[in-house]
Amino acid sequence: MEDTLLIDAVERFVKGEMSSQEKIYFEELRKNNPELDQAVVEQLFFLNELDNYGTAKNFRHTLHEVEAKLTDEGFLLKATPVVGKAKVIQLWQKYKRTIAVAASIAGLVSIFIASLVSAVSSNVEPNIKPLVEKLNDQADKTRQLENKVNQLEASTTVLPVAKPILVSKFRATGFLIDVGNNYIVTNAHVVFEAKNHLIIENNKGDQFTAKAVYVNKLNDIAILKVTDSNFKKLPPLPYSIKKASAELGEQVFILGYPKAEIVYGEGYVSAKNGYQMDTIYCQLTTTANEGNSGSPVITKNGDLVGIITSTELNADGVVFAIKPANIFRAVDEVKKIKEFENIRIGSGGGLKGVDRVNQIRKMQDYVFMIKGN
Repeated sequence: MEDTLLIDAVERFVKGEMSSQEKIYFEELRKNNPELDQAVVEQLFFLNELDNYGTAKNFRHTLHEVEAKLTDEGFLLKATPVVGKAKVIQLWQKYKRTIAVAASIAGLVSIFIASLVSAVSSNVEPNIKPLVEKLNDQADKTRQLENKVNQLEASTTVLPVAKPILVSKFRATGFLIDVGNNYIVTNAHVVFEAKNHLIIENNKGDQFTAKAVYVNKLNDIAILKVTDSNFKKLPPLPYSIKKASAELGEQVFILGYPKAEIVYGEGYVSAKNGYQMDTIYCQLTTTANEGNSGSPVITKNGDLVGIITSTELNADGVVFAIKPANIFRAVDEVKKIKEFENIRIGSGGGLKGVDRVNQIRKMQDYVFMIKGN
């Protein structure tokens, strides 16, 4: 009986039939019950697939109707069996003008169908949204000017030489994996946003130039190297990066830049694989917004178990993260490049056994805003 009631509640929630009070209560249950949350996600996916099937079926029906109408009006010929070489020649002589017209019509119909198929296909693509924030040029320029004014006001002796202000087109997140050689990990789709310049910004507002040394579109992972001589090396990493993925139901937290300051979020691992069972990713139930692409996913023991990459648009709180084993594969590829063969993955245990506030305090210096134009 309880299972029946649960299924009924999930269906009513997905269809929007709950009252506002029921919806609030149900959302609270989702947060505290991973199995219920997974049931909601699966139901949403099932309904989405039904809609896609219905769209494809209606499309095929429309094509049949168009073909029948063109045949009835004489633009297309009905197929009739023809026997013998002479019969073929006779039919060609008799209907060659009609066939030529029909071929032209068929060409136009083919172009129309191709356009329609393209439009329908774009609607049935995975409903996934990369979490890169597109910035307003003037707002970003104003913020950087304010930072520069504050730096000048704080100086009582020699004024520092101002760097040129970079007007950024987007914002995302990245984190250090090698403090000795200044290598940072982020998403490939973040790097693709940069056409001219790529910079990193720490939680104090200091900006440094960087360049991409590895980009893998398939795994959506990229490695950057800080090239700015003003970048000061940090102490060893407080977190560890392990090949093993997080366990189902494991509590995690994230740090990233969905706004102009570092933001904390928490959640849990709700599925071991990503959208449509993609094994490159795992699924989290948490809150992530534009700008969180490249954010590290950390367990309570200080193990890095993922990189935030995207969210599912038709399911609240469903976020996808790249599994940590992909970081090791990327580093192995970078080592093959002679110029960057010194890269290595650092590891530390500074977050283990520490309360959450101090974990964040220790870790925030290693998480950067990725910007560019």
